[in-house]
Amino acid sequence: MLPRRTFLKNAGLLAAGVAALRPFARASARTVSPNEKLNVAVIGFGGVGGSNISNCADENVVAMCDLDLKRCAGTIKKFPKAELFTDFRKMLEKRKDIDGVIIATPDHSHAYIGMACMREGKHVYIQKPIAHSVFEARRLTEGAREFKVVSQMGNQGHSGEGIRQICEWIDAGIIGEVREAHAWTNRPIWPQSSDMDRPKGEATPPEGMDWDRWCGPAPLRPFNAAYHPGKWRAWCDFGTGSLGDMGCHIIDPVFQALKLLYPTSVEGNVSTTFEEFGKKSVPKNECYPRSAIARFRFPARGAMPPVELTWWDGGLMPSRPVELEDDMPFGDSDGGCLFVGTKGKIVCGCYGSKPRLLDADQRAFVKTLAKTIPRIPGNTSGHEKDWIRACKGGVAACSNFDYSGPLSEMVLMGNLAIRFPDRKLLWDGEKMQVTNDKAANAFVHRQYRDGYTL
Repeated sequence: MLPRRTFLKNAGLLAAGVAALRPFARASARTVSPNEKLNVAVIGFGGVGGSNISNCADENVVAMCDLDLKRCAGTIKKFPKAELFTDFRKMLEKRKDIDGVIIATPDHSHAYIGMACMREGKHVYIQKPIAHSVFEARRLTEGAREFKVVSQMGNQGHSGEGIRQICEWIDAGIIGEVREAHAWTNRPIWPQSSDMDRPKGEATPPEGMDWDRWCGPAPLRPFNAAYHPGKWRAWCDFGTGSLGDMGCHIIDPVFQALKLLYPTSVEGNVSTTFEEFGKKSVPKNECYPRSAIARFRFPARGAMPPVELTWWDGGLMPSRPVELEDDMPFGDSDGGCLFVGTKGKIVCGCYGSKPRLLDADQRAFVKTLAKTIPRIPGNTSGHEKDWIRACKGGVAACSNFDYSGPLSEMVLMGNLAIRFPDRKLLWDGEKMQVTNDKAANAFVHRQYRDGYTL
């Protein structure tokens, strides 16, 4: 692991340093014998966390924690021996035998819970993005090194075949220099609009649910069905919107293949309604927009030229490439990526799936290209098992925080630009500062509610 002073030496060495530590590198993190079973716990398993822990069923699932256990009945039935909790702090205090924790709570509590687990020496698998703010993502990355724990972000496409193919094609120079890339998603698929007011009124939380603890480090808001279950993604207090939900999945192949790190600038444009002809409503910044565009500009990285990455959501998309056959899909139902090179183009779906070179001659050529990047064994459970192998002393988990921390930072910088649209935010990634906008810079480091600390 590189010392932080070396890791942050300068922009050129920084990019090279992170690339060297990225998931395809061979690194060691021995803790539990490969012949032993890992003692695994989960915090937040009423949604995707239920799938994450089910993919660990070959290990010892010893504890499960959720604030709304009634939503978790199916997963509870799968693991009758697991001890149930509604307070993760009590779980950590009582179950000293836990080796690793899966954290799949709403975004606003990822970092707070993740740091608490790492301080206790627990390996962590945190759903994407690993944090709610840029500062939190940086602190988690540093924390994984500081506490010498194995980390993994839940962007499961990073364990897939598609992202490895794309990296091999670009490394081999098949499409030449890439100075332009696009990523898009169909999200949101929940109610979301930047001109929405904060929900009014107060309802009764589900039986047995401690709503104050659910809000955690975020502002304490009255319970409302507009937040729970599931709709919290739309609200700035708790979620990270369309970009946070899908950016770490869809941008992942671009970030990895183009060896990206910190953008030098980010611009956001958002959809708003028209209150009267010709007059836009002002975003209230309680809720993320129905659709948005974010443009990231990255400097040269080694031999790679500067590149502009454009993110599109809410149904907005880049133009369909003229080279793409009429009967071929442009991405898939969840989104996709487009790489524009000087010698060709690549299109893929969400998670880097089914990558396709748009030049038929290039497609024929890459069939003979050697696979230079190690593959992750396993099908749907491959990403969790990759983390488990690392916890048992195997190679570093493929989306460990040395990689996924900077990826999360970049995604969250996009949200910062969306919050302050129609201007260019200049970004000093090493110092974690917006250098030309004090109002935007104030949101790099979110203020925690009294009683909570990172």
